[in-house]
Amino acid sequence: MEYRKVGRSGLLISELSLGSWLTFGAQLDIDNARETMREAYKAGINFFDTAEAYASGMAESMMGEILKEFKREEVVVSTKIFWGGSKPNQK
Repeated sequence: MEYRKVGRSGLLISELSLGSWLTFGAQLDIDNARETMREAYKAGINFFDTAEAYASGMAESMMGEILKEFKREEVVVSTKIFWGGSKPNQK
């Protein structure tokens, strides 16, 4: 696996990441998602991407649960926030 430095932040991330859109919570249950993340990590992927909107929040929750198995200093996680809806808690 090739890695890249992120500016002067000190972060070193894999050139490939594992994202959870259209997979976690929608296509994969927690056990399959866990196995997918483990295999990605074994292959050298340390950069994981999710968003609160993926699978109506289920993907982000699943990834958070699975990440408990990893050492925090060994992974980089990115997430995004959906632009919201009309309800007060969606703004």
